[in-house]
Amino acid sequence: MNKKAQLRFSILRGCLAILISLLIATLLIFISAKGNNVGEKLGSTMDALTNLIIRPIISGRGAFATKSFTDILAGMIPTIFTGLATCVMFSANQFNLGAEGGIMLGAFVSSLVAIYVPMGAGIHMIIAILASAVTVGAMMLIPGVLKAKLGVSEMVCSLMLNYVIMYMVKFLMNTKFADKSKGQVQSLPFLASAKVPELISNGSKLTWGFIVALLFVVVTALFMYRTRWGYAIRMIGINQDFAKYSGMKVAAIIVAAQVIGGILTGLGGGIEMLGRETTFNWTALPGYGWTGITIACISGNNPILVPFAAFFMSYLDKGCSLMSTYCGVPAQLIDIIQGVIFVFFAAEQFLSGYRQKLVVRSAQQELKEKEAKEGKKDE
Repeated sequence: MNKKAQLRFSILRGCLAILISLLIATLLIFISAKGNNVGEKLGSTMDALTNLIIRPIISGRGAFATKSFTDILAGMIPTIFTGLATCVMFSANQFNLGAEGGIMLGAFVSSLVAIYVPMGAGIHMIIAILASAVTVGAMMLIPGVLKAKLGVSEMVCSLMLNYVIMYMVKFLMNTKFADKSKGQVQSLPFLASAKVPELISNGSKLTWGFIVALLFVVVTALFMYRTRWGYAIRMIGINQDFAKYSGMKVAAIIVAAQVIGGILTGLGGGIEMLGRETTFNWTALPGYGWTGITIACISGNNPILVPFAAFFMSYLDKGCSLMSTYCGVPAQLIDIIQGVIFVFFAAEQFLSGYRQKLVVRSAQQELKEKEAKEGKKDE
């Protein structure tokens, strides 16, 4: 199947998975909707769907909601980074789930630098974010090396590592770095020199991190599709045995893929923390890593499609929040939608019949084009 047919199939498969998840969400909304009869329940369901699908960007008067739209863009920043990180690791057939703990660790490290290592404006922010990237990249050596050298499952190892990080951060916050003058567990305020500046000053906390995230989308895409290392990562994901017998250093590339994923995750954690928060106050895993997995699935591990998938997930998150506020529908509905999308993308037989037809049709078309070229040569 040629690239155009493959892209067409991926888009169709993704759209159908999203549509099915939204239909299931509609059914759940109807079941939980307020009302004593079917008519009232349908009215409540339509009101909830309006808040879910339309209201995130259209205000009550039909005008474009700038603040709400920039909120959606701001919510994309960390998930673009975790989506890119997961794309790189999944492309190497490494099911590393460590982005969830990695983004928390990155946020924590950048916070410590932002509080306790005073520097000049500009350079302070850069050093804090780079420190978080390097730390999380080093953390990803653990599942990477264990997988490459000992054959340990990177999925299990990284999943457990998430909770090790969470409890380690909570322990350090409770014993060393908490501001004791506050009534909740949070750090001292960040120094102003370490803050990521706002891109638009409208209260949405949309920072320059959004532009940085888009730049890394381009960088990651160029790395994956225009460099020797990116080709090696993708080749290992397609056929590890072939890559090994063709002379590639499989173990080193497996470790490198996971370290690169860790660096991207750390960047996301640092930018998110220093852009949208004034103190470190995370007491649990933030959920950005799990969303990044869904984004990687929707985008088919293609970095260029990650921003679109991140926008969709951020849009749903905003819609679910509005639906919860105005209609009483649980905001956790987005978790159900994510789960359904993931199930359909993970199901290898989903639309397999249509894929086979595309393969046959593409092969026939290429054969006809080849015969036509040979006919012209004979003339």
